[in-house]
Amino acid sequence: MKEPAAAAKSAAAPKAAAAAVSIPTRVAPARPAAPSPKPAPPKAAPPKAVPPKPVPPKAAAPNPTPPVKRAEQKTAETSADERASALAFIGSLATEVSKGTVNLPCFPDVVMRIRKALAAPDVSLTEIVKIVGTEPRLSARLLQAANSAAFNPAGKHLTDLRAAITRLGHRPVQSAAMSFAVKQLRLAPSLQSISKPLNILWEQSISVAAICQAIAKRTRISPEEAFLTGLLHGIGRLYIMVRSVGKSDRLYQDPTFIDMIASWHAAIGKAVLENWGFDEHMCEALGDQDDYDRTGKNEADLTDILIIGVALARVLREPGPRTVDTDSINSFGRLHLTAQNCAEILRYAEHQLGSLHAALGC
Repeated sequence: MKEPAAAAKSAAAPKAAAAAVSIPTRVAPARPAAPSPKPAPPKAAPPKAVPPKPVPPKAAAPNPTPPVKRAEQKTAETSADERASALAFIGSLATEVSKGTVNLPCFPDVVMRIRKALAAPDVSLTEIVKIVGTEPRLSARLLQAANSAAFNPAGKHLTDLRAAITRLGHRPVQSAAMSFAVKQLRLAPSLQSISKPLNILWEQSISVAAICQAIAKRTRISPEEAFLTGLLHGIGRLYIMVRSVGKSDRLYQDPTFIDMIASWHAAIGKAVLENWGFDEHMCEALGDQDDYDRTGKNEADLTDILIIGVALARVLREPGPRTVDTDSINSFGRLHLTAQNCAEILRYAEHQLGSLHAALGC
């Protein structure tokens, strides 16, 4: 009976199969699947050109001022302030002297006492000698002047103050006294800041005095009076200089201040001489010394002489060749002076300057 055997065979087959299934087969572990790459984002399209919106123009910022420029601006502002202050100062001086107040620091009082004594019609020689004798340096100056070539052509030496004053005369005594006073100003320690302009002014004053003296010899006017007027023609400048000390160290480097002095000095000088009691025609001459258009029916006077003296002194300072414009100043015509006459006057004055410096002790 084959069927049972076949059946048994058939039943054994699944067992074998089952046995085959139950035996585990070593299988390598499966690697995790790599993640699929993300798709790349689409490239953005380039932006379309959009015309810029109009922007209202902004005000340009000012360029910053360089430090040097700022310093220059500050200096200019300071200079303007100083010039305004200087103008106010000179104006106040003019008002002051016009009211009769003259304050000249370091000016020797003895010079004013001599001036007042000489102005008195009945003053005695003894009184003058007494006043001069109170200042030994002034006494020595007058003796020096009396023995100089300008006043002692014969060479007769004097040692007596009375004789010296007699030889000089009143006007030269005043000139020598003023020279002494100006020298004291130039040597004063408190005025050293203006010593240079004072020296220049005094040199110019001596030149003007010499020229005025030479011109006066062609007229009826006293040469001694013309000399003293020329010597004092710059007293207004001197007054402003002395009174301005300490106001500003830069004033005399400022051309504007120099111009201010040129505009005011004649009026201030006239007021100073009036206060000191000088003759009216001398005071008038100082006040009008820059009047180039001066006219008049009267004959030429001390004012005309001073106007020409100041003008020719400027020519004398020129290196040369010297030229004189006689047409621009009316006083040349009033004094009947030609260009040739002026050249002769300048030569004479230049020759006299050496002896005048010796006589005045400067």
